[in-house]
Amino acid sequence: MMEMWHAGLGWPTAATLVAFSFLGSFITIAFGIGGGAVMLAVLATLLPAPAIIPVHGLVQLGSNAGRAAIMTRYMRFDLLGPFAGGALIGILLGGSLVVQLEAGWIQVGVGLFILWSVVSKPPAFLRRSGMITGVFSSFLTMFFGGTGPFVATYVRAQDLDRHAHVATHAMFMTLQHLLKTLAFGMLGFAFSLWAGLIVLLIAAGLLGTLTGRVMLARIDDRRFRIVLNVILALLAMRLIYAGATDLYLASAAPAPTGASN
Repeated sequence: MMEMWHAGLGWPTAATLVAFSFLGSFITIAFGIGGGAVMLAVLATLLPAPAIIPVHGLVQLGSNAGRAAIMTRYMRFDLLGPFAGGALIGILLGGSLVVQLEAGWIQVGVGLFILWSVVSKPPAFLRRSGMITGVFSSFLTMFFGGTGPFVATYVRAQDLDRHAHVATHAMFMTLQHLLKTLAFGMLGFAFSLWAGLIVLLIAAGLLGTLTGRVMLARIDDRRFRIVLNVILALLAMRLIYAGATDLYLASAAPAPTGASN
């Protein structure tokens, strides 16, 4: 019975994930971005590769929905329609391809994506169109999970105040992760095996959201971003190394005996 709460990973691993779920939500509400990428990097380090993106999506759905619920009055609902249409298209396109990826490529892709989000920024065209942003980010989220930086670029271009930025970003990401979770469910991912752990992670994320909202004015934004970027870069490089190692070992493995020439 107790195993359902740690999904067979063991309590030390589950406790680490719970702590980072709290931290990730704290980071996102405090700075508007970054928590999803932190959570993704940690999940990609500790979870089996096929579970990384689906579990991350459902945890982020809970985290973003909680953030959206306490900041509803700041949302720009007039921006939702074009993004929602694009998100649906992107999820359908990504869902038709994601099942074909090998586990090693997922790890390498997630690592490169996180590293790129640290050292660069999404292209300028994403800042102008809600529909294009919805298609592009939702397609990528089926493979690499943490597409918050893409969506944040578009939200930032709307010249919103801090509260409206965080609330509108949460609204977009809630919709995107909801569509992604439904897609993975239809593709056959067994969310029930991870249900207990996901509940713990979502609860920790909600606590992180509430704490981050209270502590918002007490944090040194500039220094924290430097530390965050260093942590993300290190985690990303570890993922790239692990994925590349798995791909190399798979390619170097001897062919099955009896294979025809």
